[in-house]
Amino acid sequence: MLARLEGREREIAAQAEAAREKIAELTALLDGFDKAAEEIRITRKTLLELPDPQPPAPPTTKLPDHPAYQQIMAVFAAADARCGRGRCARRWTWRSRPTTSTTSA
Repeated sequence: MLARLEGREREIAAQAEAAREKIAELTALLDGFDKAAEEIRITRKTLLELPDPQPPAPPTTKLPDHPAYQQIMAVFAAADARCGRGRCARRWTWRSRPTTSTTSA
């Protein structure tokens, strides 16, 4: 009877040691999860404290300084002044173009 008790005691001690090892593994895993969650909280807090990004400034277009460009723009300005803005454009629509018939003989 004493031998059976000693055997049972050894079994229980082995099971207890296995449980302690499992608890140590799970504690380490839990600590890792806690650390990851804390890092996420810190990241969220940091991102919320950042100022809103400003929209980028539109690029400025550099117009040519060449005299020919200035002359072309002057011709367009004179044509706009002479026709009235939009009036000439309406005159040259596809409906007002003369139609050419292409009949084969």
